[in-house]
Amino acid sequence: MATPSFVKSERLQKLPPYLFAEIDRKKKAAIAAGRDVINLGVGDPDRPTPAPIIRSLQHHVENPAFHQYALDQGAPELRESIAAFCKARYGIELDPASEILPLIGSKEGIAHLPLAVLNPQEISLVPDPCYPVYRSSSMFAGADVYTMPLERSHGFRPDLDAIPADVLRLARLMFLNYPNNPTGGTADLPYFERVVNLARAHDFVVAQDAAYNEMYFDSPVPSILQVPGAKDVAIEFHSLSKTFNMTGWRVGFAIGGAPLIAALGQVKANTDSGIFTAIQFAAKTALDEYATLTPPIRALYKERRDAFVGALKKLGWDVPTPEATFYVWIPCPAGYTSTELCGRLLDEANVVTTPGLGFGRTADGYIRAALTVETPRLLEAVDRIGKLSL
Repeated sequence: MATPSFVKSERLQKLPPYLFAEIDRKKKAAIAAGRDVINLGVGDPDRPTPAPIIRSLQHHVENPAFHQYALDQGAPELRESIAAFCKARYGIELDPASEILPLIGSKEGIAHLPLAVLNPQEISLVPDPCYPVYRSSSMFAGADVYTMPLERSHGFRPDLDAIPADVLRLARLMFLNYPNNPTGGTADLPYFERVVNLARAHDFVVAQDAAYNEMYFDSPVPSILQVPGAKDVAIEFHSLSKTFNMTGWRVGFAIGGAPLIAALGQVKANTDSGIFTAIQFAAKTALDEYATLTPPIRALYKERRDAFVGALKKLGWDVPTPEATFYVWIPCPAGYTSTELCGRLLDEANVVTTPGLGFGRTADGYIRAALTVETPRLLEAVDRIGKLSL
């Protein structure tokens, strides 16, 4: 009897190819060969989670009551701390019972949201370049994706006036991400006001990914919910991953108007369970001590940014100085695609970067470098790049 052949679902077949695979393969081969590789490709903090957060987890993990299923809507104590944090940081008033939803990392909330707000054949407005989950989650929901290019001439923000009227008629969701991964661009309140007004006029939801909101360098960045009336149309996703060096802990939260939070919560209730309660209490400790724990992390990345970007500019590279995030968005020299440049940097300089094409079709002229190694290694990476004839 013939063995039935497995065929992936159509939704998986529609996903774009994983363009990082070849770089990842070559990186592993270089490391296995004993080469001294400087990895600027991973957006994962290299410093440990602050000690008070670790001690909090160690204490709460011993509570046997926390070894059972967690509440889907999150521990009340954590939701209260999130509300207090948002009030202190942004001046936003939130109802902890209905306008806050803790998440198993912001990624899962972002991935679930399209299932709550989109129907097949409706349109999801997705920036390009972008965090790939915006596009894939929209496709999983059966929606059509309309690409909004992020051009340097527009501050790496979508040109709202360029979205066609027929697209806006079918749009039911817009993804934004400021501060932006991979470009490092930011958005101010006037821009968010324009977005909210557009969403109100055309009856779509705005999903603002604020994972890097606390990784600013010079001026604090806003929340879209600071715009009057934004709760009616916007939901914002926050993460503790970068703010507190907690990527492996998987904890974040969504904030917004009660109907949107309830809709997301309904999807989550049918697909996952709550965050381990001991981690929720450690997250509460992190937010309660934000003013002490986060500024040193932010200062470290600013030091690295200044050193790395300054060194690249001395080489004559026209590199935008990021106002936030720990990424540097580097234009490719003339004649190179992003995959070609990343390949040469790895092959000849043992420096790993990420090709812009992996974030979207419009980004093939850039590569992304993550500031997640110590400053001397960043400067060594630039020195190696400078020895190549590019």
